[in-house]
Amino acid sequence: MTMALLDALRSALGSAHVLHDGDLSAWELDWRKRWRGKALAVVRPGSTAEVAKVLRLCAEHGACIVPQGGNTGLVGGGVPDASGEQVLLSLGRLNRVRTLDAANLTITVEAGMVLQALQQTAADAGLLFPLSLAAEGSCTIGGNLATNAGGTQVLRYGNARELCLGLEVVNAAGEVWDGLTGLRKDNTGYDLRDLFIGSEGTLGVITAATLKLFPQPAASLTALASCDSLANCVALLGRAQARLGAGLTGFEVMGQFALDLVRQHFPQLPQPLPPSPWTVLLEYADTEGESQARQRFEALLESALEDELISDAAVAESLAQSAALWHLRESIPLAQSEEGLNVKHDIALPVSAIPEFCDSTDAALRATFPGVRLVNFGHLGDGNLHYNVQGPAGSTANEFLAQHEHDINQLVFDAVQACGGSFSAEHGIGALKRDELAQRKSGVALGMMRAIKQALDPHNRLNPGRVL
Repeated sequence: MTMALLDALRSALGSAHVLHDGDLSAWELDWRKRWRGKALAVVRPGSTAEVAKVLRLCAEHGACIVPQGGNTGLVGGGVPDASGEQVLLSLGRLNRVRTLDAANLTITVEAGMVLQALQQTAADAGLLFPLSLAAEGSCTIGGNLATNAGGTQVLRYGNARELCLGLEVVNAAGEVWDGLTGLRKDNTGYDLRDLFIGSEGTLGVITAATLKLFPQPAASLTALASCDSLANCVALLGRAQARLGAGLTGFEVMGQFALDLVRQHFPQLPQPLPPSPWTVLLEYADTEGESQARQRFEALLESALEDELISDAAVAESLAQSAALWHLRESIPLAQSEEGLNVKHDIALPVSAIPEFCDSTDAALRATFPGVRLVNFGHLGDGNLHYNVQGPAGSTANEFLAQHEHDINQLVFDAVQACGGSFSAEHGIGALKRDELAQRKSGVALGMMRAIKQALDPHNRLNPGRVL
């Protein structure tokens, strides 16, 4: 079967795009370097028609497929297992813009287009594509949609799901569903698009998408603010929402230790405010002119200072300064990586529950695992925290992870569940959280999910062992 399938794939795609020998670690090793697999082959189709050929051939030969975009996932969902029998489907060559309809504020692109390239394409047309992630220089649109990525502007624009109007998908049998549409209203049966968004490649392979664009804001302002408590951060969020409305596009929170890691590992990055228990990054974008927007933004910060919601603030005076403030926030995951593996949590909570959750869970973790360091940061505006647990200073990160990850997860996830939250906000389930999903999702929900999987992929060929 192996050689017959490889020969058939080479015939369909050309030998240059079916990689079987040599170093394939760029595809077989995940970004966190926690998951390493062995692919039967890495195949690199250049069109939707070629993706369909690959899926038909794999169906004929009984082979499983693992779709992969930029390989920036954090839950082991985009790399093959260790069997050497799975075909890794790399979509990087599907990277074209098909259409840009400025009047309709839509763009149709292929799944392998890098997010940053899409952002630039929109900007070149005088428009905005607002999805923004730390990995935007590497992650691809297909992966963003397959995991329903969130990022820093969910507060204003929503997750990837809210930015997508239509999809093109190849199903497990190798059939192409053309659901590309620029319509905002279309009530003609079940919304198939939403089945595939967030399905992590287990129901079909996304090959193209029609996405929403927005007018570029006339003014965009960024600031850092120091807070003594998370309760004050939440209060500042409420005031910002009341005074800035939909113009509040970003509201990030960073714990002191998270920024301490950035200071330690990237000392060249300026931090305009002294260390504080919590630092908030706010972004305000509006259709008003720069002067009016700045007055409103600075008035918000001045009122927060007067009422002692914040103790200090720094407003960016240029695009370069704004980018530098965002770079601080985006450097936290890289600083964590330099510090060593940690127990990562991507959790969602009601915003109102976050201060008490953090106070009680911090205390429980420190009592149960003495010396742990909490790397807490994330998208406070939409209730999504990256609540990560680093081992004690001087400990071996790999050993700490191996010994304590399960127990730490149970403590944190139990606390999240007690608050009505979710243990996976924007990173997905993959292989890492599959067993957790089976334990914490209701039986009714799991039954419906399995029924959908059985209907669309009855032979379990698409990304098996992920999600379910």
